[in-house]
Amino acid sequence: MDRLLVAAAIVAAAAVVAVVIRSRRRTDAPTQPRATVPAQLDRTDFPRPEAAWLVVVFTSATCHTCADVAAKVAVLESDDVAVAEIEYGRGRERQQRYGIDAVPAVVVADVDGVVRRSFLGPVTATDLWAAVAWLREGADPSC
Repeated sequence: MDRLLVAAAIVAAAAVVAVVIRSRRRTDAPTQPRATVPAQLDRTDFPRPEAAWLVVVFTSATCHTCADVAAKVAVLESDDVAVAEIEYGRGRERQQRYGIDAVPAVVVADVDGVVRRSFLGPVTATDLWAAVAWLREGADPSC
């Protein structure tokens, strides 16, 4: 009987210790994706460096969303807006050069290559086209 009481006391003490340790242990914060877009582009890396605006969409052939975003970007081609699609399989070195780590990524750069607006992931045609229109008019599309 004494052995049973000692065993029960040890089990109870171990349970208390486990509860205390569990309550004091901090849970790690969930990891967050760290996708980035460049702040500056070398316009000579892309077609028509003399155009007032450049819209580049970085894509991958294995990305289903990329084709949709690339189609929305293609519509923006005009005298003032150069458009380029940089697909990972064919443009890996440019994606690496600009630190692209998630696709689709769209950047809108001015004539000096300064990225004035960007989109990561799916984007609506309305948001994309409006941002480019606002930039061309000299407005701030982030408002």
